[in-house]
Amino acid sequence: MLTNLRIFAVNHQKMTRLYINNMCCCKITASLRPSKPDVPLGRNYSSLPGLIGNDIKSLHSIVNPPIAKIRNIGIMAHIDAGKTTTTERILYYSGYTRSLGDVDDGDTVTDFMAQERERGITIQSAAVTFDWKGYRVNLIDTPGHVDFTLEVERCLRVLDGAVAVFDASAGVEAQTLTVWRQADKHKIPRICFLNKMDKTGASFKDAVESIREKLKAKPLLLQLPIGEAKTFKGVVDVVNKEKLLWNSNSDDGKVFERKPVLEKSDSELLKETVEARNALIEQVADLDDEFADLVLGEFSENFDLLPAEKLQTAIRRVTLAQTAVPVLCGSALRNRAVQPLLDAVTVYLPSPEERNYDFLQWYKGDLCALAFKVLHDKQRGPLVFMRVYSGTLKPQSAIHNINGNCTERISRVLLPFADQHIEIPSLTAGNIALTVGLKKTATGDTLVSSKSSALAAARRAEREGEKQRRQSSEVERLLLAGVEVPEPVFFCTIEPPSGAKQPDLEHALKCLQREDPSLKVKLDPDSGQTVLCGMGELHIEIIHDRIKREYGLETYLGPLQVAYRETILSSACATDTLDRTLGDKQHFVSVELEAKPGETPSVTPVIEYAESVSRDLLKDSQEAVENGIHNACLQGPLLGYPIQDVTITLHSLVIHPGTSATMISACVSRCVQKALKKADKQVLEPLMNLEVTVPRDYLTPVLADLAQRRGNVQEIQTRQDNRVVIGFVPLAEIMGYSTVLRTLTSGSATFALELSTYQAMNPQDQNTLLSQRSGAT
Repeated sequence: MLTNLRIFAVNHQKMTRLYINNMCCCKITASLRPSKPDVPLGRNYSSLPGLIGNDIKSLHSIVNPPIAKIRNIGIMAHIDAGKTTTTERILYYSGYTRSLGDVDDGDTVTDFMAQERERGITIQSAAVTFDWKGYRVNLIDTPGHVDFTLEVERCLRVLDGAVAVFDASAGVEAQTLTVWRQADKHKIPRICFLNKMDKTGASFKDAVESIREKLKAKPLLLQLPIGEAKTFKGVVDVVNKEKLLWNSNSDDGKVFERKPVLEKSDSELLKETVEARNALIEQVADLDDEFADLVLGEFSENFDLLPAEKLQTAIRRVTLAQTAVPVLCGSALRNRAVQPLLDAVTVYLPSPEERNYDFLQWYKGDLCALAFKVLHDKQRGPLVFMRVYSGTLKPQSAIHNINGNCTERISRVLLPFADQHIEIPSLTAGNIALTVGLKKTATGDTLVSSKSSALAAARRAEREGEKQRRQSSEVERLLLAGVEVPEPVFFCTIEPPSGAKQPDLEHALKCLQREDPSLKVKLDPDSGQTVLCGMGELHIEIIHDRIKREYGLETYLGPLQVAYRETILSSACATDTLDRTLGDKQHFVSVELEAKPGETPSVTPVIEYAESVSRDLLKDSQEAVENGIHNACLQGPLLGYPIQDVTITLHSLVIHPGTSATMISACVSRCVQKALKKADKQVLEPLMNLEVTVPRDYLTPVLADLAQRRGNVQEIQTRQDNRVVIGFVPLAEIMGYSTVLRTLTSGSATFALELSTYQAMNPQDQNTLLSQRSGAT
């Protein structure tokens, strides 16, 4: 019997007893204890999901609703499209919050970090759980800034559906393309919400066209706006032929009027609605054979007779098949048309059982969960967000981490509400939860009930793999599906205020790295300084600020530097011999190899073995040889940056019996470095995709500035009164660009950056860089 349900920080009122009828018709006592969140929210919170108003459901339905009634969704978009505001309205209308938060006021639920509230942007993804019309929705609000792309990546990895939010005045923007590609990669069904329909310059038609042209998607128009910009007052539900109107005097937008579109009062609107509905029916019929047969059979004479339920079912099928995307519109800031968006989430996006996860068949109902995010709490220690794919997660149970090959114990399981949490007695498949007590688990780790369960799953996967002639690597990927971490492009040194604080800094960086896998920390072998490697200026600035606020350390950052790479342009051969006696043991290695430019781009060296190299010798020494090659390519001969696009061919290898693996690696590494120094060398610099949105009057100074920064303009598009400059620019030339752009355009322009590729520097720029690094003038 579940006797105690502890509830954290849901309300500041003290509730001593809560009676909930379960299936045994027993009464369960639940105590309410406020938690101690790190950041005071200053907000009024409603009760548990499922306990809104007087609607008290059974304990089982609150904690573990039927899997068909669960929706795991993410809100994704370009920066400043309105994701957090939309999330805030969703929480308000679902009864979770009692007052409307605002990004500008810094009192939203999901932006709870001090840095987020100061800057008005989302930095960390935040999870919230709520109920809507009998459905349990686990929603994750993701960042829109390019520096925090990994946050979006690891959240999409565990979601079943997504809502893509667009600024109706801008349509598809630079980061929209990035998050859309990420959703494509994980095969996530999504719906589009054209936000900011009340904004000056908003255009429903242009925004839909940009989705069609830039995203190569097929938009299904489920709504039409009633008015645009200042005249926007509601939407038309195309499927049901109804209009939804919000009263301009209504403060919170909870009350709205829904009535059919009639010939008498709205003849022009009815005509538009019928045309849009007929076009929608034809579009869906082209994509869904079952619906096409229904339409051609029973309703070919008159589409008006087609029931809305039949059309909704067909739209759901094409959405789940990802052949088209439903499009809705509204204004989150003005509290209009958010409720229909919530309805669309429950109607058109999939439940966990409708998503096809191949690896589930190996587990046969045993626990299988993926850790997708780690946070550090001062009171509770590491908090691990996880998605449960199969089985049941319970507190005080041991789980096995496949990636770390270790067993840990979960002390508590919590439902997440941004930075406030509710403790629950168990969690079933399809849900997202927060666990306390896992000390070694990191982002991307697969968690199962026991080591024997993992071995049994591996055996089943292997048998299935043999039947289907799958490669073992694919089986491994199914079992250990993690998160791809992008390579950092910026780095700088970080120093503690004194040598005595170095251990505290190392602890802080270790915790932050576990939270954020895109943050890399390394030790400079020459100077002994600690080096921070991140995704951009803002990323490193936020890390620096968090070390100060959360760990109380006044650290000093060195100047930001660009993460260059190196490669070679010609082939070179080298030989090396290591002959050393340690104690009474002789170690002897002789190596001959060739370094040459790679035929295909590769971040790691491609390793080849000549026919003359003994296969028997390689059996025992191949790992040591390859370790030596990889270590040598971590520091190039020009500036000490990693080497890429290179092929190493081993021509000769002689090893005396008893020679240690360390000696083999050292000799091979030294030989590779000799070959790289002989070859013609080239520095590669990161090239960024740049998109600048600028008023027409300021276009000329912006283009002139980009030319000075070695920018290459590809295209200039028109977006209402603005111009959108699309091109490439070296990362080294773009540092501090936001300040310059604000000055040039009186603060009216915006820009977005994304890493494109690494390109060879021209000889003049390379020589200048080498002179700067060597201290020459």
